[in-house]
Amino acid sequence: MSPTLPDFITDLGWPEPDRAPAFLSWLNGLTADQGLKAETVRLASADASFRRYFRIDSIAGTRVIMDAPPDKENCRPFVQVAELMAQAGLNAPRILAWDEAQGFMLLSDLGQRTLMQCMDEQAAGANLPWFKLALDVLLPWQQASKAGVLPVYDEAVLRRELSLFPDWYVAQHKGQTLNEKQQTVLQQSFDLIVRRNLAAPQVYVHRDFMPRNLMVSDDGQGPLGVLDFQDALYGPVTYDIASLMRDAFISWDEELVLDVSVRYWEIARKTGLLDFEDWSQDFGAFYRAVEWMSLQRHLKVAGIFARLTLRDGKPKYLADAPRFIHYIRSTASRYRELAALLRLLDEIEGATPAMGIAFGRVG
Repeated sequence: MSPTLPDFITDLGWPEPDRAPAFLSWLNGLTADQGLKAETVRLASADASFRRYFRIDSIAGTRVIMDAPPDKENCRPFVQVAELMAQAGLNAPRILAWDEAQGFMLLSDLGQRTLMQCMDEQAAGANLPWFKLALDVLLPWQQASKAGVLPVYDEAVLRRELSLFPDWYVAQHKGQTLNEKQQTVLQQSFDLIVRRNLAAPQVYVHRDFMPRNLMVSDDGQGPLGVLDFQDALYGPVTYDIASLMRDAFISWDEELVLDVSVRYWEIARKTGLLDFEDWSQDFGAFYRAVEWMSLQRHLKVAGIFARLTLRDGKPKYLADAPRFIHYIRSTASRYRELAALLRLLDEIEGATPAMGIAFGRVG
């Protein structure tokens, strides 16, 4: 790191030291036009990817800076989806400046409190008003959907995501090699999961629609802000409501899950989003589809969390893996077609992990 850089730049920490002087040069070039106070820049957050976010003061309030190394992150989908969300009337970050070549972006600030931080895990029912605000975001986003705009959440994507479970959770984290019979069970279960989910009506899918990606404004007024949407696709209408109610980092009791899901269903069916088979008339039929979509997501996320820990050195994610195993078991236990998957999961979880595989690559 060059000793000539000011402390407020070096204090940000740079996994790639050569980005620091490039960042300072970019920031200095924006300071006058954007009214930025360069010396106030500080780390705001980092996510599961290679992106980092800084917060900076300006004469018009705070702003957010995205640091996304272009050799690791493609910001074009973020820009496209941000525009789609704005067109749908959603409160997404406005792009104030973007250096695509270097991967630096200046954004409007949607607030410093996530919806998750405002929720009370101990009093689930008290969170219903927050979930209603989340539905006020989700439904307009889905209603704005058009085919041919976003990449399709197709069979190839669904299967690629499912493969993360055997590749990373089973093989790398658990240290197990499935025998031929077990592989057949898993493949047949995946075939069924994919077939069920591909049958659903298609809409814009955020793909990580949950409380920690929804922002509450500093004054508590106005609609929730939406973040982390760059991976949006055009896919099953069931995905985002499944993501919202089966959270990666917090578990809600079934009563609240059903309450919010019914509220979503009541509105969605009136807008025509659920004009498929008997979904608009039978909540049970719709909710079963949500559970099948949830199952695909849970298997995927268990694999992703293992990969984040073992490959990327982020052990906090794997600590939440038991939540997803519980989700998978709960869903599989309710459907006869998934009895073999449930038995396989018991075999995987009951076996002794190969010590050294899960822990030797952390950090």
